[in-house]
This record gives sequence, structure tokens and C-alpha cells, in this order.
Amino acid sequence: MATQKTLSTRAWGELLLLSGIWGASFLSIRIALNEVPFVTVVAHRVFWAMLLLWAYVLVRRLDVPRDPRIWGAFLMMGLLNNVLPFSLMAWGQLYIETGLTSIFNAATAIFGVLVAALVFSDERLTPNRLFGVGLGFAGVTIAIGIENLTRFDPRSLAQLAILAGTLSYALAGAWARKTLSGLTPQVAAAGMLTGSSLIMVPAAFLIDGAPDLSLAPQTVLSIGYFSIVATALAYLLYYRVLAMAGSGNLMLCTLLIVPFAITLGALVLDETLAPRAYLGFAILALGLMILDGRVHQKFRKSPPL
Repeated sequence: MATQKTLSTRAWGELLLLSGIWGASFLSIRIALNEVPFVTVVAHRVFWAMLLLWAYVLVRRLDVPRDPRIWGAFLMMGLLNNVLPFSLMAWGQLYIETGLTSIFNAATAIFGVLVAALVFSDERLTPNRLFGVGLGFAGVTIAIGIENLTRFDPRSLAQLAILAGTLSYALAGAWARKTLSGLTPQVAAAGMLTGSSLIMVPAAFLIDGAPDLSLAPQTVLSIGYFSIVATALAYLLYYRVLAMAGSGNLMLCTLLIVPFAITLGALVLDETLAPRAYLGFAILALGLMILDGRVHQKFRKSPPL
């Protein structure tokens, strides 16, 4: 059985940096949505990130695939990992707080476990993982509020849209493992963003028209942040942390994002969350830690009294 990697001080530092970058992305997207339609927001995010990542690939002289099947896989990956989740979450943030969005985003790990169990024989659901999944769903249900699921107003629909976005992320993870596992990670990320740009840039022109270039300075800065920093550069940092810490430890990022997003939303946008949101996050966090195996291993290694 593979052992869980121990995080070094450097790995912890870069994991916290990545979490802070992604936590702030919810705020930057919300600021941009005050002036830019959400379809155009998503187009900005994937297009500029794509250009930066391809520049990185060219500078590093990484091999670029020529097989049409791989480029078809890039297109599907862009749809599942960028187009659908970015669009659903950007629309959802028009109606709900950035902190609550980040809590629902943490459910990505829950859906990832379920999708992987359905698709891959080596990732079956053990009783321990089932318990973690159950706690995770309980946490999300508490955060969203059961009563909101019975009243389909824009707010509750927005919450469901964001959860649908996390499910799309999970499907993308399975798709990447089946179709893109042999590629250099940076090339896979650049190809994925190319696929999503081929969808979102034309969609933005058709739905929203030509992009407005006379934007407020804070909007321009927000677009620059979530496209260049929180997408292109975050992908490069993501793969560094993955190599140092392993995929199990990297899952902690979904938890660490939440306090960053909630704090920034409160400080900049004066947002507040209901107490049940914090209770739901705590239960979700416990479920994710059980899924990760740390809690179970700690109790197994504890000496008897």
C-alpha cells in the first residue's frame, strides 16, 4: 500500500500560496461581473491563460501533440474542466456570496471520489471513503440549506449551478486520466485551455457581442488576476505542489481556499454568511479529511493508553 507523503515546509508554503491565489479568484470574478457579462468573463479567463501557457510551452520547447484524437480530448477537457464549471460558477456568483461559492467548490473532492469509483476499478469506494462522502454531502446540504432546495428562486438555482460545476470538475478529472495521462502537464493544460477558448470566445461574441474595452481599472485588474494569475500561473504552481506533496495532500487545497475566499469577501464586498454555512463547511472539511485518510491513519497509529 502506498504511504501518504509528508508535506515539507516548502510544500506547505506553496500549497498555502496556491490556496490563496484560488481563494482570491472568487473575489476577482465577482468584481469583474459588476461590469462584464459572465460569458465574456469566462472567455477572458481561458483565452489569456491559454496564450501565456503556450508561451511557456514554446520557451521550454516541450513536445506538442499532433494526433487529432488528442486534440479532440483537449476540446472535451476544455468543456468539462473550464467551459461548464467556469460558466456555471460565474453565473452563480451573480446571486450568492463568494465565500459560499468557495464552500461548494470544496465539494469537488467528494464528486471526484464518486466519479472515480464508477469509472476506475482501482479507486473503489471503501467503507471509510463512503463515510467521508456521506459527511461531505451532509456538510454541503447544511451549507446550502435544505429549505432552499424546495424553493427554486434564483439564489437556490445559483447554488445548484455551482454544485453542478463541481461535478463537471470531477468528470474532467476522470476524462483527463483516461485520455491525457501520457502528456506533459503543462502541454495538457495549454491544450485544454485551447479547447475551452475555441468554445468560449465565439460564444462570447455571439451572446454578449464584441468585448467592451473601456472598462474600469478595477475590472481590468480583476480580469488580469483571474486569467493570468489564478488560471495560467496557478496551473504551473499546481503541478509543482502535486510533484512535491502528492495528490492526496493536494486535495487539502479545496479546504484552504475557503477561509481565504470568505475573508476577502467580507473585507472587500462586505459579505456575510449564515452560521449554517460555517457549520456545513466544518462537516465538509471533516469528510474530506476522512477521504484523504489522515484521520484514520492517525487513530490507527496512536498507541493504546
